[in-house]
Amino acid sequence: MKLKELEGRLQQVDVFESPKLLLEQYPTRPHIAGFDIDEDALDIFRTNAEEFELQNVDLVQCDICALPSTILEKSVDTIIMNPPFGTKHNKGMDMTFLKSALQMARTAVYSLHKTSTRNHVQKKAADWKVKMEVVAELRYDLPASYKFHKKKSVDIEVDFIRFSFD
Repeated sequence: MKLKELEGRLQQVDVFESPKLLLEQYPTRPHIAGFDIDEDALDIFRTNAEEFELQNVDLVQCDICALPSTILEKSVDTIIMNPPFGTKHNKGMDMTFLKSALQMARTAVYSLHKTSTRNHVQKKAADWKVKMEVVAELRYDLPASYKFHKKKSVDIEVDFIRFSFD
């Protein structure tokens, strides 16, 4: 499948009808697919997976950050994630997600983080003895999803980062 065709298909996927503020859920642009631990998000993913006839997809609803690290240690090759950025009521949540992902992955973790936190993320990567490479610098257009949002959308700078162990 070519990139243009993939982007076209991703434009058709369902988005959150009632995003949850506490989980920092936002619909993303077509070139990014997201996964979440929330049951409603999993239902949306199931609908999209069926529509695109995806096979061999397993979904598990759990708080991945609350599991003992030994349960899923080095259980997958690569993780691609869009963690909560740790704003509002979830300060540090992005690092909690990242640490869990690094424990689960054998090869690499690809993760989105606000560019403004890059120095902090670099320090954590060094502390955890993992290599970090900013693969892409993106502009992430977040549409107004909650009543308190005053602007129609907000454009934020985001890093797509690869963390590896070699």
